[in-house]
Amino acid sequence: MKDLIEFIAGRLVEHPDRIEVNLLAEEDNVTVELRVAQEDLGKVIGKQGRTARAMRTVLAAARASDGKRARLEIIE
Repeated sequence: MKDLIEFIAGRLVEHPDRIEVNLLAEEDNVTVELRVAQEDLGKVIGKQGRTARAMRTVLAAARASDGKRARLEIIE
């Protein structure tokens, strides 16, 4: 899951070397924290949040087989 978010974000940003992805596991939830360079933040979020929403949808689909919920947080 971490690799999936790194892959998607790496294709969107101009500074892929500054991508950081952290996983925070709880009981039934997994929170994925994504940090990118400040100038790449708009590319990851997208117009009206569409890119971020699409990343969240892909992440939820990837976690559906485990029975756990996944949440993506984009950290400034």
